[in-house]
Amino acid sequence: MRILIKNVDIVTMNEQNGFYENSNIVIEDNIITHIGNIEEIDKIKADYIIEGTNKLAMPGLINCHTHLGMSLFRNYADDMVLSEWLTKKIWPAEAKLISEDIYWASLLSMSEMIASGTTSFCDMYFFMDQVVKALEVSNMRASLARGIVEEDINSKYKIEENEKLFKDYDNALNGKIKIMFGPHAPYTCSPEFLLEIIDSASKLNASLHIHLSETKEEVEESYRKYNKSPIKHMYDLGLFELHTVAAHCVHIDDEDIKLIKEKNVYPINNPSSNFKLASGFSPVNKMLKEGIKVALGTDGAASNNNLNMLKEISMASLVNKAVDNDPMSVTALETLKMATLNGAYALGIEKEIGSLEVGKKADIIILDMDKPHLCPRNNIFSTLAYSAYGSDVDTVIVDGNILMEKKEFKTIDIEKVKYMANEISIDLLNNR
Repeated sequence: MRILIKNVDIVTMNEQNGFYENSNIVIEDNIITHIGNIEEIDKIKADYIIEGTNKLAMPGLINCHTHLGMSLFRNYADDMVLSEWLTKKIWPAEAKLISEDIYWASLLSMSEMIASGTTSFCDMYFFMDQVVKALEVSNMRASLARGIVEEDINSKYKIEENEKLFKDYDNALNGKIKIMFGPHAPYTCSPEFLLEIIDSASKLNASLHIHLSETKEEVEESYRKYNKSPIKHMYDLGLFELHTVAAHCVHIDDEDIKLIKEKNVYPINNPSSNFKLASGFSPVNKMLKEGIKVALGTDGAASNNNLNMLKEISMASLVNKAVDNDPMSVTALETLKMATLNGAYALGIEKEIGSLEVGKKADIIILDMDKPHLCPRNNIFSTLAYSAYGSDVDTVIVDGNILMEKKEFKTIDIEKVKYMANEISIDLLNNR
């Protein structure tokens, strides 16, 4: 199938930060084959034409840290410290979840992400086969990991579940699904257990997705138990010998940053979640200045309360300026890169997505720019980072497939998803 997006402004987010006005994109099946002006455009034999007047095309946003199943707990446990939030509210509620719950919660989360411009995400949870089942409906792109918490001596079955997930689904859905291993955190996995996970992931050449240095208390505990930071602890265990996505990285020092850079670890900034749980402020600007490819995520909807990446883009820039007392800290362009190309690097698929370039997969979002809050557009990167809303997203394409057009979902029955999610949440939190 050949799709033509015509008369559209284009932000490429490639290394050159290209911008085209009133231009065109051609998609052949799932690949971008042309970006730019086309002479005699009316002679293009397109199977489908998307009119781009007053619209802007850019790479799909990449949410590099999610827990999709937690959308069932949205607005359930708020204004609490992380340790109590987990132990008194979230973990007890999660113990009641059944596999079907995760299917509907995942579709709810995917619907929200599609509607606000996310085309790819990196998820850590359980009942992950249900997330795959939901992906078969939504047609999004994803990196999935079975969240692994060591509860007792019998917890090894979780590693085995992750191994099975990898063998069953890595590169499924035309390559749109990648499987990672998901050790939850150093404070929920002993060194011996982490070494088992590392060994299993190494044998399959799989990447890792882990929470690191999220809170001050976590870091203090690591120094008490191991006389080193969580980053140094993972470095010494050899975890960073594998491709690692490290969520949060809030309480890190210069030595931690040096180790992150040495091992090409990909820190994921989650500003809304970090602020809401009072976890602190990640030194994003310092890491970016070191050439570290910091990416961006929302965390789960239980701690963030939404999965809106355009909101995260704005917050990531604004808050770091205030924390650093520097208006040039974490620029608009840098935050957009964090949500696109850096995200693709974090997931190891930068050759496929993350920027709009000929030869890359067609993961594209189109924003309706004919809005008062987007006028005038004196600087397009500032417009997107500081002025755009998730609700400005009009059309979403993943791997050449249209998932939403003119705000209408093409793959998901959104009314059924909302109904089922509401019914499950009521039952889960009140009756089970």
